[in-house]
Amino acid sequence: MSDSISQSPVLQRLHAKLTDHTARIAVLMGGMSAERAVSMKSGKAVAAALRSRGWEVVEVDVDTNLPARLAEVKPDLAWLALHGLFGEDGCVQGLLEIMQVPYTGSHVRASAVAMDKIATKRMLRNTGVRMPDDHVYRAGDPIPEGLVFPLIAKTPKGGSTIGIQRVASARELPDALAALTRFEDTVLLEQLIVGEEITVAVLDGTAMPVVSIRPKDREGFFDFEAKYTEGCTEYIVPAPISAAAAQDASAQAVIAYERISCAGIARADFIVDAEDRCWFLEVNTIPGMTATSLSPMAAGARGIDFPQLVEHIARTATLHVPLALAKDTLQPGKSTS
Repeated sequence: MSDSISQSPVLQRLHAKLTDHTARIAVLMGGMSAERAVSMKSGKAVAAALRSRGWEVVEVDVDTNLPARLAEVKPDLAWLALHGLFGEDGCVQGLLEIMQVPYTGSHVRASAVAMDKIATKRMLRNTGVRMPDDHVYRAGDPIPEGLVFPLIAKTPKGGSTIGIQRVASARELPDALAALTRFEDTVLLEQLIVGEEITVAVLDGTAMPVVSIRPKDREGFFDFEAKYTEGCTEYIVPAPISAAAAQDASAQAVIAYERISCAGIARADFIVDAEDRCWFLEVNTIPGMTATSLSPMAAGARGIDFPQLVEHIARTATLHVPLALAKDTLQPGKSTS
C-alpha cells in the first residue's frame, strides 16, 4: 500500500475502529448475476461469522440502489461476498473507490482481468503458468476448423461453472457455440485436459494446502450441481497428488495472484494430468464462502477456522486509489487539457 493511501483519513479512521472493534461492516451479497443464489449463501455465512466475532454487521443485498443504500448504512468497510458480473468484475469495486468505502479483496483492474478468462490468459503468458491451448470464437465468425476434440467451450466471464460445455466432436460444436453466444458474444474454446481437478487458495500471497475435487457420478465433470450440492462432490485436503505436483500448482497459483495483482484471498483452479503436470484454468478473486466452499476448507487445513478467516479478510480491507491523487488529476469544472 502506498503512503498516500495509508495516510488517507478514511483508512486511518478504519484502522482505529478495527483496533477497538467498533467498525460497522456491510456484507455485500446477492447482486444481479447468475450466481446470485450462491452469493447469498456466501454472504449469510460471512455475516454470521463476523457477528460471532462481535462485529456490527449490516447485510446488503446489492441492486441498482446500492449507492443510496451505502449512503444510508455508512459502513466503515464493505466485505464483498459477491460472485459474477456486477460484483466480481470490478464494477462494485469502482463504486466503492468513488464513495471512499474500504473493501475486501482485489482492486478494480485485478477484478476485471480475473473475471475475463481471455484477459487472464493473456496476462499470464510467459510467466511460467501452464495453460491449455485455446481458440477464441466471436459471434458471427465462421465455425473454426482444425480443432482437436473433445474440447471445453466456455463463456469468458461465466462463473461457478455456469456457461461451460464439454464438446465431444466437431458435429456438436455449432450447437454449443449457439447456446453459449446467447450469453456472451465471445466463446473460449480450450484444449480438454483430462485428470484430477485441484484448487489452490492464496491468502495475502501465501498458498494454502491444495484441495482435490472429485465429483460423484458426474463423469468427472465439476458442474454447477456438483459444485454447490452437498454430497455430490468429494473434497480431499491435502490433495492426494505428488509433492512435486502440489508444489507446482502452489507456485503457479502465487504467480497468477501476483501477476494479476490480487489482494486478500483468491483461488486458482487446475487440472493435474497423467504426467503430473498442473494446468491452470482460472483464478477467482472472490472465492465462495458457503458450506461447500473450497477456500475455507483449505484455510481450515492450515489451522484457520471460518470465523478467523472471515475476520482476517475484514482486517485487510482497504482503498486502492489515493483520493488526493484523484483530486489532483481531475476536479469538477477543471480541464485536464
